Amino acid sequence: MEIDEYTDRYVNPYTDFGFKKLFGTEMNKELLISFINSLLSDKEQIRDLTYLNTENLGISEADHKAVFDVYCETDSGEKILVEMQRGQQLFFKERSLYYTSFPIQQQGKRGDWDYQLKAVYVIAILNFVFDHTHDGYFHHEVQLTDSKTREVFYDKLTFIYLEMPKFNKKEEELDSMFDKWLFVLRNLTRLMEKPATLQERVFTRFFEAAEIAKFTVEEYHHYETSLKVYRDWRNTIDFAVQKATKEGEQKGIQIGMQKGIEKGMQEGMEKGKEEEKLNIARQMKANGIPTHTIAACTGLDTEEINRL
Repeated sequence: MEIDEYTDRYVNPYTDFGFKKLFGTEMNKELLISFINSLLSDKEQIRDLTYLNTENLGISEADHKAVFDVYCETDSGEKILVEMQRGQQLFFKERSLYYTSFPIQQQGKRGDWDYQLKAVYVIAILNFVFDHTHDGYFHHEVQLTDSKTREVFYDKLTFIYLEMPKFNKKEEELDSMFDKWLFVLRNLTRLMEKPATLQERVFTRFFEAAEIAKFTVEEYHHYETSLKVYRDWRNTIDFAVQKATKEGEQKGIQIGMQKGIEKGMQEGMEKGKEEEKLNIARQMKANGIPTHTIAACTGLDTEEINRL
């Protein structure tokens, strides 16, 4: 089909449709496996996985529902949640913890059960920065640890947070599959063709799946709607930031002016007091009062009195 409305050649992975199209379909399962394995380079690699229901209830129908972007189970039974988070929420860490409660409690068994659990991973691709202390540190891997020994207390619960705005490697700097995956996610909408560095077959498949011109009519309309939602959300966030910045600047100017007035008044009062001391010293000196007496009364030093 011909699409003239978009200058972008490839789908925006930060839209709901784009992310699920690339990573949440059985047809593109190999893309998700490759991406996850690039994060688990020092751990056992995933050979296969099964997509699970992304809408989950708690133990009872009264419990709150959780809707995941991508929820899957590996061939060894480990549960993996993959989330694309476009903007920072007030309690986004708490949200991660809440989401992990579902794949954990779903492993419970009726009758005799020894509480043995399979590992649970939460992978959050963040389109924002939450750690402003470590500028170059964008790949956070969090586990339960002993606060004194710093040793891992429980290694079957892992939170992986990727701060995408901090990843700024150029094409010639990519030296691992992890780098390559972050590069394409960070830059996909800016690209007009597959970079030469990405020689692996999985990226050929990725760019084929991401090409907007190859969408069906139904996929195109779903993407159009999803992209509009994303752009509206982006504009809302940008407006809120600009408004907050402007209000902050205005408040800063007001505070600065107030502080300037207060400082000017303070300096004026101090200068007035100094002039008063000098006038008193002049009068005392004119009346023949000794210099050391004038100094004791006014607090001025003798050299300054002698210059009067």
